[in-house]
Amino acid sequence: MPKVTLSIAPATTDVQVGLTTEQVAEQQIHEQEKQRVFGIIPNFYVTYVPNAAPLAAKQKFQLAWKSAVDPVTILGAGATAGAQQATDQYTAYGQGVQGYAKRFGAAYADAFIGTFIDGAVLTSLFKQDPRYFYQGTGTTRSRILHALGNGVIRKGDNGRAQPNYSGILSSFVTGAISYTYYPSGSRSAGLLVQNAAIGIAGGSLVGLVQEFVLKRYTSHANKQPASPPQQPNSQ
Repeated sequence: MPKVTLSIAPATTDVQVGLTTEQVAEQQIHEQEKQRVFGIIPNFYVTYVPNAAPLAAKQKFQLAWKSAVDPVTILGAGATAGAQQATDQYTAYGQGVQGYAKRFGAAYADAFIGTFIDGAVLTSLFKQDPRYFYQGTGTTRSRILHALGNGVIRKGDNGRAQPNYSGILSSFVTGAISYTYYPSGSRSAGLLVQNAAIGIAGGSLVGLVQEFVLKRYTSHANKQPASPPQQPNSQ
């Protein structure tokens, strides 16, 4: 019998493997968590990528936790408590170690609760992005308007500008919660509204500082990938 050989032609299939939106967001916030002003002060809540991927709810909580437990956040609460004790603010807390501990607990509770209510809970509920989106281009006027709008306008997870429901409401919610641990003499409805107004104005001020000052001093700026990378895989 003659020898018969069957030859199979080689075939190559190119498969494009890409990352999901959530995976891209994970890479981006991983770089954001390295952003520090002068290499020390956390600057996690700003993205320098205009088309940054929206954060999933669990990623908003992850970023809030990272910010709330950062050593600089804790030291900041300690410095605030020290200043309050030196000026005898919240007299009902008293002086000495016990008075300082109460002031520190209240200051850190403000930072911790405020970060989670605004940066995670309400932004997840309203599907909004807790970060400041750096513009960096255009006229000075457009950049100023963009920064000032940070107090009342927030980018939604759908990429569209929306009223800042989460930021405005969080000012009232955190203020109401603080009533449980601040001295009774420091509680009033007027003070709650006043603090909420200060919070909104503070958002605009933060926007101006982020837009025109902090980028040059922030480490790891512009490190987040702008779009899902793709690479062929031959089989």
